Amino acid sequence: MWSALALVLCLAASHATAADEATVPEPDGYRTDAYRTPVPKTLTGARVIGADEAETLLKGGGAVFIDVYPRAPKPPNLPAGTVWRDPTHMTIEGAHWLPNVGYGVLSAEFETYFKSRLATLTADDVSKPVVFFCLKDCWMSWNAGKRALSWGYKNVIWFPEGTDAWQQAGFDLVKATPVP
Repeated sequence: MWSALALVLCLAASHATAADEATVPEPDGYRTDAYRTPVPKTLTGARVIGADEAETLLKGGGAVFIDVYPRAPKPPNLPAGTVWRDPTHMTIEGAHWLPNVGYGVLSAEFETYFKSRLATLTADDVSKPVVFFCLKDCWMSWNAGKRALSWGYKNVIWFPEGTDAWQQAGFDLVKATPVP
């Protein structure tokens, strides 16, 4: 009896979670806070994919994969002489890490960085498929995809579950180095 009750409760909880996630609306603008919360199921103007389709695109070689996971900031109050080492970030092999370009508001410096690197990585071809990702429930990839669409990119692909789903599907990650 307890196992049947537990099953019913688990199914109810999973249904409630799925229903809650399905109700996340797309904001009119960019998400500017609470970046690690449930994301919408859609990004207007973009195609949304899962890990299997991401793998197919990666193997096909025609799409540019862009990881927008933010870079950890150097703590401002480190004692003099302390050596700061960036924490290791792992990503999909062949992806380009453009850190800090997924925030809702970008400084002029980061907007220029993002625009110029995106243009270089796509060889100035706004129709080239570009896959944006981060982690599961991370608005940074949604923001980056939306921003690319606003700049006229026509083949934006959003991989909302990112490296979490990639690993869950059994695919490996490699150490990332930010694109200079």
